Amino acid sequence: MSSIKILERMQRLHSLISQECTGSPLELSRKLRISERSVYNLLDHLKDFNAEINYDRSRKTYYYQNDFKLEIQLSFSVITNNELTEILSGSYLSKKKDGYSTSTN
Repeated sequence: MSSIKILERMQRLHSLISQECTGSPLELSRKLRISERSVYNLLDHLKDFNAEINYDRSRKTYYYQNDFKLEIQLSFSVITNNELTEILSGSYLSKKKDGYSTSTN
């Protein structure tokens, strides 16, 4: 799996945990469109960054025990055939000889 996809999933997981609306591990895996095992792996990645993550069985949600913030910013540029494409958090900015064009995913 690509590192970018892992970071995107971690960002989505963090958002759901912050809102305390993850659901059960199975429900969370469905929300993220990954296996339950992958959910546990992503949780372990967040814990590697000192996130204290707990699960409340009565509310069926993961939550942060500590004040944990995660900010992921992705930016990279690709140059092919004298065309520069910058990719910034899902938005694409292409520079061609005749100007710029922008699209989003």
